[in-house]
Order: sequence, then C-alpha cells, then structure tokens
Amino acid sequence: METQDVDVAIIGAGTAGLNASKEAADEGADWVLIESGPYGTTCARVGCMPSKLLIAASESAHEIQRSGQFGMRVEPEGWSIDDKAVMERVRRERDRFVDFVVDSTEDRPEEKRLRGHAQFVDETTLEVGDNTRVEADTVVIATGSSPWVPPSLDGIRDGVLDNADVFELETLPDSMAVVGTGVVALELGQALTRLGVETTFFNPYRDIGPLTDPEVESKAASIFADELDLRFEHDIDQTDRVEEGYLLRWRDADGNEHEAVFDEVLAAAGRRPNLEGLNLEATGLDLDDRGVPDFDHQTMQCDNLPIFIAGDAAGHLNVLHEASDEGRIAGSNAAAYPDISAAERRASLSVVFTDPQMATVGRRFDTLDRDDIAVGEVSYDNQGRARVMGVDRGLVRVYAWREGCTFIGAEMVGPRVEHTSHLLAWAAQKNMSVREMLEMPFYHPVVEEGIRTALRDLAERLDVIGRCRPEDRGESPGD
Repeated sequence: METQDVDVAIIGAGTAGLNASKEAADEGADWVLIESGPYGTTCARVGCMPSKLLIAASESAHEIQRSGQFGMRVEPEGWSIDDKAVMERVRRERDRFVDFVVDSTEDRPEEKRLRGHAQFVDETTLEVGDNTRVEADTVVIATGSSPWVPPSLDGIRDGVLDNADVFELETLPDSMAVVGTGVVALELGQALTRLGVETTFFNPYRDIGPLTDPEVESKAASIFADELDLRFEHDIDQTDRVEEGYLLRWRDADGNEHEAVFDEVLAAAGRRPNLEGLNLEATGLDLDDRGVPDFDHQTMQCDNLPIFIAGDAAGHLNVLHEASDEGRIAGSNAAAYPDISAAERRASLSVVFTDPQMATVGRRFDTLDRDDIAVGEVSYDNQGRARVMGVDRGLVRVYAWREGCTFIGAEMVGPRVEHTSHLLAWAAQKNMSVREMLEMPFYHPVVEEGIRTALRDLAERLDVIGRCRPEDRGESPGD
C-alpha cells in the first residue's frame, strides 16, 4: 500500500474542502484533497444553481399567469409550457456551472488530488480506497451532506426522488407528492406547481421554511396555502408502488384516513451530514445522535484533537457562504495547528427563493429571551411599492436588545427579501443601533421603506425611547 505523508488531509472536494485546501496552501502547508465522487459542488450540481434555474422558469410562467391584474389579456390557448425545453435548459446551464467548478478543481496539481473513499485508522491516519494510506498532521472533514428519506417512505424508497433527481427529469409529471415544507421542498414544490404539476405537500408538523418566529411562520403558512396544497400535521402511514404510480395513505390532524396516487414522490424533509462510513469511532471523538462530532464554531476544531470539520458535514448552517467561511477557517487552523485562532463569524443570513421569499437574519427568534428584546414589525399587505407591483403580502419582524437598542436579527416573508435581508445582515454584523439604522437613507417608493416602518415600530417599543428615538421625520405614502 502506498503511503503519503502530508501536513493537512482534506476529505471532500466541495465548497468547504476547496476553500480549506486553498487556505492550507496559502499557509504553506503540504496538503492533499481526497474525493470519492465526481468533482463539482453541491451548490453547482444539485443545489443553488439548478434549483434557481427551475425557479426562474416557473417565475416566467407565473408572471404571464398573473398579468391580468395589470390589464393584460392572456388567453389559455395563447401560450403553453414546454416542460421538456424547461428541463433541457436547467440541465444545460447547470452543467455549465458544474464545468467551471470541475475545471477549477482540476487546475490544482494532480499529485494533490486523491480519488477514493477515505476512512480513519486513527486520529490523523486515513486509508483511501484499497491502495493508499495518508498519514497527516491534521485532518479536515468536509464531506458535505445528502438528502434524508424519512422512514414513512420505506415502502417506495427505491423510487422516491430527491432534489438531484428532479433536475434529471426530461419531462414533468402530472402530479407529485412532496414530503416536507422546508427550504428545498417549498422552492422546488412551488416551482413545479407553477410549471403545471399538481403538487401536494405533506408534513407531520407545522414548521415552514427556516422560520422560527410564530407570527412570521403563521403568515408564511397562510400565504403559501393560498397557492399550494399544504397538508400540515398529516402523517404518512403507508406507501406502495402501484401501476399508476405511488399510493400514499395518510392520517390528517383529526385522525381521518386518506389515500391518493401520485406520479412521483419527492423526499425533501432535510439533509444529513455525510459522516457514515468514515469510521469516526477510530478517532475517539464524541459523536451526537446524528454521528456529528462536537466542534468549536469559531475554530472548527473537533474536541481538542487535530481534526477539523467544515460545511454541510458540520450539520448546522447548510448554505454556501457558510461552507466557504468554515472551509477557510478549518484549513487555516489545520495548517497552523496547534497554534489555532478563533475567527469572527459573519452575521447569520439565510434566504429562501420562494414567492414571496423568506429570510432569517442574525439571531433567530427561537434563540432569544423575550424579556431581553423588543420586537418591531411591518406588514407588506398594503406597503406602497409592493402594492404597485402586485406582490403586497408578507410580514417582517425585527429584533433588538432592550439594553442599548442594538439590532440583532429579523425573520421575514415578503417581496424581495433576498435584498432587504442583506441590509439587515450588514447592520447586525456592524452592531448598529436602531437609531443608526433609521438615520440611513431610504428612497421612495421602494420595498425597503417597509423595513424603515418595522424599525420605527421597533424604536417605539424599546424601553429606552430617548436614546433610541431617531431623527427620522420623513413620511411617504404607503411606506
């Protein structure tokens, strides 16, 4: 068996692993990047990019369908959706993005790239495939995550789609059951609905997207229920493959039994870290019930061992920019070990590309003690610019510490929150006070004026009104 001696061994060539290897190289460490599957990140292959391509097609169709409110006349026989062309474009553009990532990965020296499945022999020794042993000073785990198929779908597990499978469909089915109402479920499910698929969502709970604020969550559920068939508190009891497709039997919240046949079933109930099969037990790490080791979020070090973890493998912030940051932190500390340093993490930011969009910024509501915070809000149901565009629906809630009036977070559902959430994330990262935020310029008429309304409400609710009151006297119609 061939043996390689390196300073840093990185398992996984996704976003986190690639950034870890770059950082290790910049630190002057000798490194190796180990990958058992195809090159190309989760984002490019099966996540961010293909899902947004599908959503873009659905938005185009939806804009035609809703144009009547602006006085346009669209006859049903005057336009149609070519689902084969839609899916061909999704794959064509997806492959283009993937090629960029693959080319970038393969630009790294061939001797630094090792193909095969890695397993731990001890803390810093790996066996890769049947032929290679890697003896490293430190190891970075960046193995990503995979879709989770809930036990309720065991009866049809071999035929269930996950998000990657959706993009390989050459044509779209007539009907689909979507198991889950999280980020992936809602993004893909709403897009499919708008492209003509009769879509039904199942969730044994009442959670929706990434939201934890019950007021925003309730508003989001109400908005999406106007368009989507959401079956909250519905438990799937049995699944079978039948000639017509897939038979699902379920119970509703009142215990009533139902059944229906769907052409396809999409499992979108979350993702799990790809840690099984690494033989982490050989490292002596303490693992939680998901098999994830305990780690420091600012150093990415696992316990006090020369092992670091980054990206989706860490199982807590499954978004690309966090994976990139964590890869950088893990790679730098792995190269410098034992002289590691704590990194200042960015303000948390998560965006869901549904319509309306959802976002969470900074501290989420369920992490806050209500006695310590004040909450302001704005409804987008009659906000000026939103009404002009015919997208007047939504709720934004903003949070600040009562002591000091510092803005700390927000949860949002509404028009263009992919943009307004960035403004709030920047404010959270800069520890801005509510007064300082309200002293910033707001143009008219824009959806950002709604954020100003929420901040004004927040300022009024803070205990230290004198210190928090802004010099903000401008008023605009419908802001």
